[in-house]
Amino acid sequence: MFTQESPGSSWVSGIYAVTAFTEDLQATRQFYLHVFGLPVVFEDEHSVVFQFGSTLINLLRVSEADALVAPAKVGAATSGARMVFTIHVQDVDALCAELVERGVTLLNGPLDRPWGVRTASFRDPAGIIWEIAKQA
Repeated sequence: MFTQESPGSSWVSGIYAVTAFTEDLQATRQFYLHVFGLPVVFEDEHSVVFQFGSTLINLLRVSEADALVAPAKVGAATSGARMVFTIHVQDVDALCAELVERGVTLLNGPLDRPWGVRTASFRDPAGIIWEIAKQA
């Protein structure tokens, strides 16, 4: 059982890793190399891991996902977006132009959100939605 030591404290220190399931590991791997420009920090026949700051993004073949989440069920990539990862950038418009040059199709943006942030979004081959954002 987890307990709080004092008001405002938490056992959470950050997100260490996120595992995303993909039907096409090689296409998703190539997308991450090409779009994000990050090196692979671990790879085997079933997964490839990239480091985003202090968080690891583990891309795992969907065929291996049941062992990780059972008894929960693995959702289909076609069932729709369930989460968005947001990366802070210095210039949303300039990065959008660069992403389009790299062959990325934007889902939306750049646009100014009512909460004071300029954003744009795109999807990776695994169906994960990525948002780039800058505080206005």
